[in-house]
Amino acid sequence: MAKVTKRAVLVGCNYPLTKNRLYGCMEDVRAIKRVIMDKLGFQESNIQVLTDDDHDGARGSSSLLPTGANIKAALNDMANKAKAGDVLFFYFSGHGTAIPVLEAGKPFRQDEAIVPCDLNLVTNVDFRRLVNRLPKGASFTILSDSCQTGALIDKAKTGASKKRKPQENSPMAKGKAKAKFLGFEFIHQAIIAAAGFPQDGGNTISQAAHKIFGKDVSFKFHPHYIGGAFELDPLQEDEGILLSGFEADEASYDIVSDDRAFGAFTDAVVTLLKDHTSAKISNGELAAGAAEALQKQGYEQSPCLYCSKNNTHQDFLGGFA
Repeated sequence: MAKVTKRAVLVGCNYPLTKNRLYGCMEDVRAIKRVIMDKLGFQESNIQVLTDDDHDGARGSSSLLPTGANIKAALNDMANKAKAGDVLFFYFSGHGTAIPVLEAGKPFRQDEAIVPCDLNLVTNVDFRRLVNRLPKGASFTILSDSCQTGALIDKAKTGASKKRKPQENSPMAKGKAKAKFLGFEFIHQAIIAAAGFPQDGGNTISQAAHKIFGKDVSFKFHPHYIGGAFELDPLQEDEGILLSGFEADEASYDIVSDDRAFGAFTDAVVTLLKDHTSAKISNGELAAGAAEALQKQGYEQSPCLYCSKNNTHQDFLGGFA
């Protein structure tokens, strides 16, 4: 039997020195890295970390900045090394955004994206292209602690999340939580300005993003991406697995409490994995367990799992070591 390798790309964006600053994303990456090494058998040499907050010198020389180009390069490197049976993992803690899609004669919809530190968005189109080219038998799991990322892969939500009413003593009520969401209008205006285009000049974000980022721009803003599809290399249904920290009408939260900063969803997942005493935990069990933990702690967000029915019952990241 061929040896199975587990590889991971872990990204944390705190957006320091900006008005969109978060505080717990770098700590989230540290916590996820520890638990996948300690419990799930990942080797440090097969983990790529990208973070942007060096306030205490903790990024270290081995961490790249989480620009859009660096994130995609790390993901592509992981995909290029993949063999049948390998376990690939992408973790993101930071802002998410929703991209409005207006097409004549079609219902309004939104594409979704994670927001790198340089605003060079990595979209659902990029993730689907990545998963489409993986060798058969390799698994790709995304764990996203950010808003507006439930459609990063082409799978429906499995199972039903229990909706809950806001609680008076919740972190949200105490003003200790910040939603991990960056509005697309802000990103649009920032990209247009950075490209040197006038705000009322009629230029599109695709034109501006392509001018700034060139070949590193998201495929969503690529000249060949027309009408929701590619002229070349059309997308196929993918077999990815996505664990997202929220329902469509909720948010993922960055929490600052008792001199500690963390993502609520990430903290629930890490605690569950560390304390789990069985030999394995399935993707469905992890999502349900995280939802229960968040409910008990008063967080108004409901984790969701997006994958095939078969992958719902598969061991999370190939099982414990």
